[in-house]
Amino acid sequence: MLRNAFFLAGGALALNAGMAAGAAAAGQLTVEVEIPQQSVAEYHKPYVAGWIEDATGAHAANVFVWYDVKKKDGAGQKWLKDVRTWWRKSGRDLTLPIDGLTSATRAPGRQTLTVDSAKLAGLKPGAYVVVVEASREAGGHDLVKVPFNWNPAKVASGAGKGDGELGAVKVSYKP
Repeated sequence: MLRNAFFLAGGALALNAGMAAGAAAAGQLTVEVEIPQQSVAEYHKPYVAGWIEDATGAHAANVFVWYDVKKKDGAGQKWLKDVRTWWRKSGRDLTLPIDGLTSATRAPGRQTLTVDSAKLAGLKPGAYVVVVEASREAGGHDLVKVPFNWNPAKVASGAGKGDGELGAVKVSYKP
């Protein structure tokens, strides 16, 4: 069962009903995910999940899940278990689709998600890792971890780079 999670998709953030929204400084957290163009005969857009872990590696929150949401009878969910780390940490416990968390797969290019800091009030200040994982049918698998210090009063940033299915992943916060 997922506790104290917030969900982000398409730039909008919704708080889980069990999480109290507190006051935070007005600012924005931005997550940029690059999906590289692949030169292959059979290309399928990757399934991608993003989440936050605390300093111990424990799952703290889901941020987004991009998969084929339009497949008949929810058949796109069948392949989410190929996003292995996310699936083991929280995906298998979710009932999908979830409004504000799930959305369609994304085309190659830079994808930018922005979160109002007031929506992050459930995260205590401290060290976190933003994790982005991708898996593609007839393709590869990639996982990028970006260390990030969350303090709603201070500017922060971090970056990482994938090895194939993901390019640059950038996280930044401006109060």
